[in-house]
Amino acid sequence: MSAESGIQTFRGAGGLWNNERVEDVATPEAFHRNPQKVLDFYNHRRKELINVQPNEGHKILAELEEKFDVRIVTQNVDNLHERAGSSHVLHLHGELMKVRSTGFSEEIFELTPEKIEVNLGDKCPKGYQLRPHIVWFGEAVPEIENAIEEVGQADIMLIIGTSMQVYPAAGLINHAPYDIPIYLIDPNQISLYDDRIIVIQKGAGEGMKEFRERILKL
Repeated sequence: MSAESGIQTFRGAGGLWNNERVEDVATPEAFHRNPQKVLDFYNHRRKELINVQPNEGHKILAELEEKFDVRIVTQNVDNLHERAGSSHVLHLHGELMKVRSTGFSEEIFELTPEKIEVNLGDKCPKGYQLRPHIVWFGEAVPEIENAIEEVGQADIMLIIGTSMQVYPAAGLINHAPYDIPIYLIDPNQISLYDDRIIVIQKGAGEGMKEFRERILKL
């Protein structure tokens, strides 16, 4: 969804994770082993984020709220949906512009564009080290039940730019009502296992333009 804004993708060719091993930057073990390396990785990603803008796809999704009850469940950790104007965004994998305490209460704190770096020694008011508010590999996905509930109430499901390989998010389609239309926007060839899916093989911006035309005719 955010690739056209200049955010590197998770699994795409030339993607962010091709340059760093997941085990070194996105697991609890990595943070325990080398916390500053992990903090630096997310500091860099925040610097990238504040210099990009929502793309046409983000903007059209926000505009559709004028006619529809749009609920977004995203695997992306950026805030481009919110910056485009979307009101209901559920982040499955956390939020890049937030950090949380490593203490038992796991208090969450919002960062600002003026203060985006977090380093070893930066602590919450109770004295615990701060960590990225990101769901790392091997950690539970706290919002998955809320996501299942949202999908289960959908009249139309739209999937945008995902490999359909990362679970539990990839399994959300199984919770959609069986009789609703499901659209998939992605410029790449994706192996499908569900004959309900209507494919729009385009990028986020052009794909959302076509989706908007189709949905407004329903």
